[in-house]
Amino acid sequence: MNDFMPINGVDHLELFVGNAKQAAHFYRSGFGFHQVAYSGLETGHRQRASYVVEQGGIRLTLSSALSPDHRISRFVQLHGDGVAVVALSVPDSSKAFMEATKRGATGAVLPTTTRDEYGTYQYSAIKAYGDTIIKFIDRSSYNGPFAPGYHPAEPASDGSGQEVARVGLTQIDHIVGNVELGAMNRWVNFFAHSLGFSQMIHFDDDDISTEYSALMSKVMQDGSGKVKFPINEPAEGKRRSQIQEYLDYNYGPGIQHLALSTDDIVSAVLKLQDNGIEFNYVPTTYYEDLEARVGEIHEPVDKLARLGILVDRDEDGYLLQIFTKPVQDRPTLFFEIIERHGSTGFGKGNFKALFESIEREQARRGNL
Repeated sequence: MNDFMPINGVDHLELFVGNAKQAAHFYRSGFGFHQVAYSGLETGHRQRASYVVEQGGIRLTLSSALSPDHRISRFVQLHGDGVAVVALSVPDSSKAFMEATKRGATGAVLPTTTRDEYGTYQYSAIKAYGDTIIKFIDRSSYNGPFAPGYHPAEPASDGSGQEVARVGLTQIDHIVGNVELGAMNRWVNFFAHSLGFSQMIHFDDDDISTEYSALMSKVMQDGSGKVKFPINEPAEGKRRSQIQEYLDYNYGPGIQHLALSTDDIVSAVLKLQDNGIEFNYVPTTYYEDLEARVGEIHEPVDKLARLGILVDRDEDGYLLQIFTKPVQDRPTLFFEIIERHGSTGFGKGNFKALFESIEREQARRGNL
């Protein structure tokens, strides 16, 4: 079938934050990103400051407003620091906007063309769940540091004059959104009808539940399989689920976590821990008879147990995954580190262990 919405991949994710300078330092020193571009007062932008950081094929833009009435300020006041823009690389941003809005999507930014000495940069955007927007980027005729209005950044160091070492993160594996009870299917239909995505996997509350809480989830992916959007909604349980906790503290739907891939999760997690990144605790009982449950794996089980890395297998192979604690005071945005060995799944066999580890943190916060 003709793909009316061809997508090259994720161009970047933009986080709206309270202090972009400090956030950029955190993502450099904690996650091993390198700063590549900057926009702000020094580059002629009077309303916002943005820092662009990269690692492997992952690009994040960290933006703060310079006035209280800017939309970034309003976003941060309501939601705290979080992902506000998912930017997808497309062959034609105007056509992508036209096709999506023709099929019912609500426009957020009309097709726009900007130019500077590096070439032509084109973009448009539509609204997604909550205050998230999906941006269509065409930079095929642009060779600048990021976009018009951005200047190349000076290499940033850890204070010793040395650049912060990368930790081995390579790509954005998937982007997980949380929506309110009863809204999941509406957004599944949005991705299918407006963007041409197909449903990859469906989990219900029998698959994803613990003694206290449950959720339902459907995974949507684009025609190439490069871009994946799992969508979660809470299900009825004895206590407040992690999805409901997110919705309560985010004051509505939004992006719950970003899964970042690596080719060596053991090395990456060791470096992240050394950098001060905190991960959810997994009890040692999870690792008893691990290989009997998931089959033979290449990694030493004792190392996985020491770091709290989870393992799951499907018919295509196995994966390893671990989840950080929230990266701000609100229990909202967190990160997943994932290494795939053929598996195309999302760790279904780990849901119970993962949820119980999250519930332990919820109990510590008094929110279970």
